Amino acid sequence: MPTNPLSADNSTDAGVLSVSQLTAQLKGVVETRFSSVWVAGELSNFSRPQSGHCYFTLKDDAAQLRGVVWKNTAARLKFELADGLEIVCRGHLDVYPPRGSYQLVVEEVQPRGVGALELALRKLREKLAAEGLFDADRKRPLPAFPRRIGFVTSPTGAAIRDFVEVLDRRWRGVEVLIFPSRVQGDGAAAEIAAGIRLANRVTPVLDVLVVGRGGGSLEDLWCFNEEVVVRAIAASRIPTISAVGHEIDVTLADHVADVRALTPSEAAERVVPSAQDVSQILRNMSTRIERAFSNQVSTWRQRLESLASRPALSRPEDAVRNLSRQVDEFATRLQIAMKSVLRDQESRLANAGGKLDSLNPLAVLERGYSLTQDRATKRLITSAKQIKKGQSIVTRLAEGAVISTVEEVSTLPSAKTK
Repeated sequence: MPTNPLSADNSTDAGVLSVSQLTAQLKGVVETRFSSVWVAGELSNFSRPQSGHCYFTLKDDAAQLRGVVWKNTAARLKFELADGLEIVCRGHLDVYPPRGSYQLVVEEVQPRGVGALELALRKLREKLAAEGLFDADRKRPLPAFPRRIGFVTSPTGAAIRDFVEVLDRRWRGVEVLIFPSRVQGDGAAAEIAAGIRLANRVTPVLDVLVVGRGGGSLEDLWCFNEEVVVRAIAASRIPTISAVGHEIDVTLADHVADVRALTPSEAAERVVPSAQDVSQILRNMSTRIERAFSNQVSTWRQRLESLASRPALSRPEDAVRNLSRQVDEFATRLQIAMKSVLRDQESRLANAGGKLDSLNPLAVLERGYSLTQDRATKRLITSAKQIKKGQSIVTRLAEGAVISTVEEVSTLPSAKTK
């Protein structure tokens, strides 16, 4: 029968553990025994505060377990954690003495059922599409004749070699700037995003920016599905081409870029024109210009020949003679008209002169009539009643005048009364 360690004479027995001592022993046993364990369950009570750490409860039908994903681990996840998600995670148990509780510190997470990469790709695509990053109206056209091209890729990979080879074959005189970056594995996405941001700070400004690599598996290409890469491409001020060398799998970088190329070689074909094609276009344009100019010259020649055949240009002296003849005719007609006008005016003047002569008082006097006036007042005397005996009067004749004094006034009958 076990003894009671708390008996009166054994109150300080070494077998008695404090809470801290017992918790420490449990912590050592648990953390050593479960230093790496895989656990499956459903996420609930998920939260991610500003610290970036992820806290959740992992549960099944009969039990539940607290769990945490630290910020550095959460940043490497290829999909978003959320309530209701079935996951399989690997981690170690950690005992937290202040609360006497334990939790699973997760180091790796995979969704159950759907593959991790496929689920991550689908969820991130839905999220970014809802923000409008893949909208067609955001797409920008590529410049027709770029002079400076940037390429974010591995400087030792086949992608840049293929790109430059096709570029040199199609169009010369283009400057290519390589922004070195890993294109697969942990940390590749951050380097690609940094390369894109660096390319946007280069001066003089680049005309086009290519982001890509050669072919590979979905896992190899996964960095081009990372959110940091997609957002860096979306924020680029330079028109971008996604040239991830995999024709079957479409990455999120393909969706957000202005132009998608199936391979780096095709990116070179999309970014610069073919010198042969441009030469052919120039030859065709030259031929069309020559033909149009020839047609125009022919039209002008026909117009000149038509103008030259007109009498005014073929026999200009005829026009001068005709005009001279018309001037002579106009002068003759003008002289005739002026003479006629003068005759009419002379006739009118003669008639007017005759009328004036008939009204001239002097002409009346020449016919034997005279005018009598009072010598003092010069008043014309037309009646004997205006004259008094002894009055001095002046009688005007056609030639000269007679001054006389009235001796007698005789009133004769008026002609109106006869």
